[in-house]
Amino acid sequence: MQTALCYLLLVLPRVTRELEHWHVRAERIPDAELRRHALQALAKRGNMEGAALFATIAPRAQRRTTVRALVAFQTAYNYLDALAELPSEDPRANSAQLHRALFLALHPDRPHADYYAHSPARDDGGYLRQILDACRQALAELPSYAALAPSARRVASRIVDFQTLNLSETQGGHDALRRWASAATPAGSGLAWWETAAGAGSSLALHALIAAAATPGLDAFHAEQIELAYWPWTGALHTLLDSLVDRREDRRDGRRCLLDYYRSQPHAAIRLASLAARARESVRRVPHAHAHRVILTAMCSHYLCAPQCEQAEARAITRALTGALGAALPITMLISRTRRVAAC
Repeated sequence: MQTALCYLLLVLPRVTRELEHWHVRAERIPDAELRRHALQALAKRGNMEGAALFATIAPRAQRRTTVRALVAFQTAYNYLDALAELPSEDPRANSAQLHRALFLALHPDRPHADYYAHSPARDDGGYLRQILDACRQALAELPSYAALAPSARRVASRIVDFQTLNLSETQGGHDALRRWASAATPAGSGLAWWETAAGAGSSLALHALIAAAATPGLDAFHAEQIELAYWPWTGALHTLLDSLVDRREDRRDGRRCLLDYYRSQPHAAIRLASLAARARESVRRVPHAHAHRVILTAMCSHYLCAPQCEQAEARAITRALTGALGAALPITMLISRTRRVAAC
């Protein structure tokens, strides 16, 4: 309850102000196509609100700065994800170059690159650089960021690998992603290659590290604890649930949904429940474990309540995840549905 109240009363209003700022800025992008994708990325408000939920972990004195960093990073992630899907002569090089921006967001002192080098549209009027600079400036103000930065950049490296290789069928499909993820799968984990890939694509570990950086005195040991709490189990669950919401859009646009690699819907539900159980166990080992468990449950409820989900499959997964996460999941889903109705 304390986490929920902190989020609703102290964090969410700051998220709204940050998104209003970036919406005004996106409206001024000169290139019409880039402007449209920037505004569509900002319309995925749930992603930014979910990222900002981690700010409930931050000390009060650092909460405003933490929200700014979290929202900026996730705004950049959403925007780059959309741009990487645009037609390009070299889709893999284009995605890799665009997603270099995520590295720069975590390096306060490095010069910007030409992120649009392989992109057909280029003139964003400085929009992307301004988002990255907002993130970098906020991170530089967090007292423990320097100690946690190596872990954060390692997480970002996996995100960039995933985004670079997660291509549509017309761009080359998943063969390279399969090879990369098979090699990256932790020994003895029992993970399928697409589950490892899903874990790599998640930004949750990065959000957790940014929030932790707001607490003075944390060191590399704490950073590794947090990184391992989210990689690969929690991240895999996150990306696969996101795939559940995006499945129809993916099929329409010629992209293979990671959930489609399971042999059946019941098999998918069983595997997601297994990931959820491992995720719940993993977050128990980090500071503010209760808040991390609340965030895990809230993340699941956000996706399972999405109207885009195929409802029979979502119900089956909900039943399976309730067994892994407990009765808090249905309660959180009720809250999520109530907020959606109130927002309409």
